[in-house]
Amino acid sequence: MTYDPTGHLLLTPVDPEAPARVRRLSQLGFGDRPDPAFDAFAQRLAETTGAPYSMVNFIDENRQFFAGLHTPGGGDLNAAASSPDVGRFMARDHGFCPHVVVRRKALVLEDVCDYPRFAGNPVVDEIGIRSYLGAPLIDRTGIALGTICVVDTEPRPWGRAGLETIKSLAAELIEQIHRREDGTV
Repeated sequence: MTYDPTGHLLLTPVDPEAPARVRRLSQLGFGDRPDPAFDAFAQRLAETTGAPYSMVNFIDENRQFFAGLHTPGGGDLNAAASSPDVGRFMARDHGFCPHVVVRRKALVLEDVCDYPRFAGNPVVDEIGIRSYLGAPLIDRTGIALGTICVVDTEPRPWGRAGLETIKSLAAELIEQIHRREDGTV
């Protein structure tokens, strides 16, 4: 965590792995365009968890990119927000995935408003996110490429079952990414 000059806690953790991640994402060809396979995976995430929104998210030094995205009605995550032009990109200081990448561990927020550290995140007020479930995508080189996550505008009791589900699905997607890299898909 860092502080701004006025002494306020900044919500996004310092990410020393970002330059290596950017190089690895570039090597894999990820991080700047939608991918139908990742969109299909995001849809499966939503169906499996019953969440209205789901993402396959790659994170660079400044932003997040939803290479896979599922929303109700197929629109952007911010369709109901005051800034609908964000689409598949979101600032790095918005949302909870940057925390998952830096922590390298899954994160369960059944009601983000119960956690002062997360309740002040811009997605809470701007988009109305109230619950989050995400897991890191750590590849064979040890780099956390990004996350898979599901979110809802209502509090959700994800529980241990949700945590195990998101971790299992992250492992499954990493296997798919490795097969793609190896040319065995």
